[in-house]
Amino acid sequence: MQYIFSEDKKFKTWRRLWIALARAEMELGLPITPEQIAELEAHKDELNLDEARKREKEVRHDVMAHVYAYGLQCPNAKGIIHLGATSCYVGDNTDVILMKEGLLLIRKKLVNVIWQLSGFAKKYAKTPTLGFTHFQPAQLTTVGKRASLWIYELTQDLEDLEYILSRLKLLGSKGTTGTQASFMELFEGDEAKVKKLEKLIASEMGFSECVPVSGQTYSRKFDSRVLSVLSGIAQSAYKFSNDLRLLSHLKEIEEPFEAHQIGSSAMPYKRNPMRSERIGSLARYVIIDSLNPAVTSATQWFERTLDDSANKRISVAEAFLAVDAILNIYMDITRGMVVYEKMINRHIMAELPFMISENIMMNAVKKGGDRQELHERLRVHSIAAGKNVKENGGENDLIDRIAEDPAFGLTKEEIETMLDPSDYTGRAANQTLEFIDEVVSPMIEKYSDELGMKVELNV
Repeated sequence: MQYIFSEDKKFKTWRRLWIALARAEMELGLPITPEQIAELEAHKDELNLDEARKREKEVRHDVMAHVYAYGLQCPNAKGIIHLGATSCYVGDNTDVILMKEGLLLIRKKLVNVIWQLSGFAKKYAKTPTLGFTHFQPAQLTTVGKRASLWIYELTQDLEDLEYILSRLKLLGSKGTTGTQASFMELFEGDEAKVKKLEKLIASEMGFSECVPVSGQTYSRKFDSRVLSVLSGIAQSAYKFSNDLRLLSHLKEIEEPFEAHQIGSSAMPYKRNPMRSERIGSLARYVIIDSLNPAVTSATQWFERTLDDSANKRISVAEAFLAVDAILNIYMDITRGMVVYEKMINRHIMAELPFMISENIMMNAVKKGGDRQELHERLRVHSIAAGKNVKENGGENDLIDRIAEDPAFGLTKEEIETMLDPSDYTGRAANQTLEFIDEVVSPMIEKYSDELGMKVELNV
């Protein structure tokens, strides 16, 4: 991703676009020779950046500085470089090309995260765990079902990303105000050739079409749409990282922790969820950064203004870099999350007696008990058991209290038969497996040749 948004990649793409323009103009009858094209091709990857920087200090114009520098290397072709074009021909078309490549890399990493999480979800599809609403104990779910919630958000992000990729169009060769007037002049009013010019350029650059209308630039709303997708990925990753941090605190599930990893400089015992925290940190940046192109899009004047340039060079590139890092960390975490099933079960059993109180009541009624009386007794016993846990630091003794109450007519053994957690997870396991098989697997099957990606974090 760093290379995609590097100077080397940017300026080499400018040269590819100048070659595509010249080749198309030659094909359509302008006095450009194959020898000139060959000269441009021969030097397209030999960037003389020092010459370009020196020239830019003089002329204060980056595109013209690079036209000059390229011309030094191609003396026979220098007169036809950038013919009929405005700066946005190379600037905007390059931005679209780089964003496309960035989105393709993001998609590859996103698919790998989904794939790794899917394996985790299937493995733990039937493993009961305490569900939480408001971070208060609620009905049981399964570890795999909770993971399916993380996956589902990512599949929505993948759908959004695929849609944006399907709508990508080059700016093309639109001229200074989007009217193609300069090209109409070059081709002596031949509209068919002017329209064909764009098709040839788009084809050479790997696109099926150009935007139908524009000012000097492509609509900056496109940048906003792209960063909205990146923000969505950041939001999904942030949600996962927060859940994992909470689970780490509960000692139920942890991110990988290396054999010699240090959690704290002061507290040797610490196992801080630093990877998850880093996802959250970067995700906040991306979510806020997505406002930049939104404001930029809203404040464009007529056919073009230049207060977008400095902003978008930073905001777009950094959003891609940050999401790339987020997905690297996400892949690293999901390759080796650690599940502590005994701790999970301990937490379940601390709360399950409260949750099965209705079952206990129904079984007691079958033995002749009075529902209204039993309801009140359960309320009193539950409050007492809760007090014993919260105020005395004791165990949840609700089952013992009920077994000792003759109004229920139930032995402790009879009550304990109701304490199998798997009886209280509903369709969680089947929901998870159906979701993976019916929704997720077909999505990632399209990218099977990209699965198994490896990443290595330096810190």
